Amino acid sequence: MPKRRIAALAAAVVVVAAGLAIRALLPGAVAKYAGDLLYTLLVYALVVVAVPRARPLVVAAVALGVSWLVEFAQLTGVPAELSAHSTLARLVLGTTFNAPDLFWYAVGAAVGYAIDSIRAK
Repeated sequence: MPKRRIAALAAAVVVVAAGLAIRALLPGAVAKYAGDLLYTLLVYALVVVAVPRARPLVVAAVALGVSWLVEFAQLTGVPAELSAHSTLARLVLGTTFNAPDLFWYAVGAAVGYAIDSIRAK
């Protein structure tokens, strides 16, 4: 297994743990927007796990695209309906569109890109 894939798996575990800790310890808005950033970092890590040879910029673009796609899908009401029946769907898809989330997803993609680029050197 490539080193980058192993590092991405470890990063995914750390990101999930950080997300759970932040939700438990920090106040509402801080936890929410930190969670948005971490959501995209998790997507970034999972893309690296799936395609470990992908360039950091490509991975960042895919992670951001997936995050934005999920956010814009919330405008349809489908994620809210699925979330009403499943905690996992609520965690993955969310329920309501919130424009500021788009910014924090971009920050998450940029952080992932920066960490990945530094790690590659």
